[in-house]
Parts: sequence; structure tokens; C-alpha cells
Amino acid sequence: MPKPDSTSSDPWWKRLGGGLVTGAADDDPSGVATYSQVGAQFGYATLWTLVLALPLMIGIQMVSARIGRVTGRGLADNMMRNFPKGLVWSITVLLVVANVINIGADLGAMGAAVNLLIGGPTLLYACILAVVSTALQVYVPFSRYSPILKFLALSLLTYVATVFVIKVPWAEATKGTFIPAFQTTAAYATAIVAILGTTISPYLFSWQAAQEVEEIRDSDEREPLKHADEQAPDAFKRIAIDTSVGMVVSNVVAFFIILTAAVVLHAHGKTDIQSSSEAAEALKPVAGKFAFALFSMGIVGTGMLAVPVLAGATAFTVAGTMRAAYGLEHKPADAKLFYGVLVGSMLVGALLNLTPIDPIKALFWSAVVNGICAVPMMVAIMIIANRPKTMGNHGIGRGLKILGWIATFVMLVAAVVMFATMGKGS
Repeated sequence: MPKPDSTSSDPWWKRLGGGLVTGAADDDPSGVATYSQVGAQFGYATLWTLVLALPLMIGIQMVSARIGRVTGRGLADNMMRNFPKGLVWSITVLLVVANVINIGADLGAMGAAVNLLIGGPTLLYACILAVVSTALQVYVPFSRYSPILKFLALSLLTYVATVFVIKVPWAEATKGTFIPAFQTTAAYATAIVAILGTTISPYLFSWQAAQEVEEIRDSDEREPLKHADEQAPDAFKRIAIDTSVGMVVSNVVAFFIILTAAVVLHAHGKTDIQSSSEAAEALKPVAGKFAFALFSMGIVGTGMLAVPVLAGATAFTVAGTMRAAYGLEHKPADAKLFYGVLVGSMLVGALLNLTPIDPIKALFWSAVVNGICAVPMMVAIMIIANRPKTMGNHGIGRGLKILGWIATFVMLVAAVVMFATMGKGS
């Protein structure tokens, strides 16, 4: 009989779950906008940051997943059991604000992308996509919804395909990838911080830990490792594979988005891109209609993957902080607060598109809030992961400790740089 977390007897696709979806959700329409902006503005000069970010992403996401698998609880739930309530609530409020802004921006970008493809009312498309996404989360059990999310991860391939319909100077791209081309300007520093803040985001920590909890609840065999030591070797091996694949996919796609913008936009003098849909539209006259269509479809597909992750992470965090029932496997009547927050965050995000709020400025402040939220949350994750009272015999090893704390330090530096360069454009 195969073990609960088998990594040898299952097909490779079944071994991937929370890590793959988390990594794919990292390339949401807001992330596409960020990567397009830096690619258009700086060409190949920021590609090296993705090489730096990859092991750090793997480290902190793997620690988050382990906490969920070992304890059978989400991050917020664990934080409430280990830290002062005021601190946890402060982090929760910041995460909710940043996530709702991101949801609104993503829905707006998805609506704009559909408009580019077929014409019609952008706001209506955004609202329809919001309703469809919400309905799937509320009415489809996690066991059936999880494969849908994994399937949507395939939409990331559109960004890879885009590169192969344009001519790439690979020598320059390779140099930019492995040889940092530092620029002593505030704009360049801001771009680096934006990339790190996009790739290492608080909602991703919450979501991946929560997916481990969902998998335990959905299985008749899996138990929290704190009470099932014999399941640990297979579980940790699966988490390592799943997380590594997910983060590699995330960074490879981010690499191709920056590369596309560098080749098509920066090289032709278009250095000021404000949104993902603007990036898609700018591709058409230079790279052709096919590249434009691929890029636009990618925005819709990744949005349908990322928006549920953002809303779900928000609901998991709030419900966990309030020690209420949480999880997509629950029926709405059994987890009213969880589903109320999920639906509410989607509704408020959609309504943001009906206000005069500038979505670009909103995303900027979302990045600021994420920068404030990420560091204390990462510190909390690293402390929890090393507490025997919480993790039992399954505290993280030396390698993950080093990666996790380096990631935390890098994000601290990024936050300091962000605040030091705010308001400076060059």
C-alpha cells in the first residue's frame, strides 16, 4: 500500500500540489505588470535578481509548508498560539489590505485583457470573472477544486511560448542573468525591490501552509506529522519536490516575461509600461498579433489562478487569527467566517475597479504594505519552525534555517531600500 505522501508510486503530476499552485499564483497579472515594467525600463539588467530569489523562495515556502504539514494548522493559527495577539492582528490587517488591493488590480487587468482580445466592457468582464472565481471556491470542494488550480497553472506556458515567437539575443540575456549589472539610481533600486517583493510575498506563505492543512483534512491516511512521525520522510520529500518545482516554474515564467519586455519593448525605446494589459498591447505592433494574443490569454489564465489564491490566503489568515473554522473542504454553513472573508475580499476587490482610485498607485501602496508585512511574518515563521513545542520532533534542519533567515534578511534590506527610495525616481 502506498504511503500517504508517496513520491515514488504516484504519477509525477499527482506529486505536485500546493507548491506548484503557489508558484504559479506568484505570476499573477500584477506580477506580470511588475516584470513587464522592469523589463521595459531596464532591459536585461534585472534578470540576475531571479537567480538570487529562487533559492530564497524555495527556502521560506518550504518552511511554511512544513509548518502546515507538521501541525495540521495554518500559519495565522500557529502564530496566535506562539505570539502576542496584537502582533498577529497587525500582520493580519496588513496582509488583508495588500491582498484586497491585489485582487482588485488583478481583476481589472483580467477584464482589460479580455477587452483587448475580443472587445467589449472591461468592468463587466472583471465582475464576471470575479463571480466565476468566487463560485468555484465556495461551491466546489477542495478535492475537486485543487486539480482545477493545477490545470490553470498551464496558462503560464503562454509566457514561455511568447519568447519563441520573437528573436532573442541570447548572449545579452545570459549575461544579464548571471552577471549583475548594478545601477546606482533610485529607480533601479526600486525595480530590484519590486521584483523581490513580487516573488516573495506574504500571501504565498499563508496559502502553501494552508494547502498542506487541506491535504491532511482531505485524506483518510494523512495526519499532522507531530502525531505521525512515520509519515515524515515521505511528506518532507514530497514537499521538497513540490515546492522546488513550483518556485522554479514561477521564476522561469518571471524570467520570460522580463525577457519579452526587454526584447520587444526596451530594445525599441518603449520603457514606460504601467500595466500588464498595456504590455500586451505594446507587443502587437512589434512582435505581432500572435505574441500579443498569447500574452493577453496568459493574463486571464494566471489571474483565474492567482485571484482565488489571494482571496483564499486572506480567508485562511483572518479565520486562523480568530481561531474560527477554516478551509475549502468545509461547507459554507460550517465555516461562515472563512467563506464570508473569502467572498468579501473578492467583492471589495471587484468594487475597487468602480472607484476613481488609480490602480497603479494602489498597487504601489500594496507593495509598500507587503514590504511592511513580509519581514515580521517571515521572522514569525522561522521562530515557529524551530519551536519543539509546536513542531515536535520535526523542526527544520540547518540548510532550511540558513535559507529562511537569509530570505528574511534580504526582505528586510529590500524594505529599508524601498522606504529610503520612496518618492525618488532616478
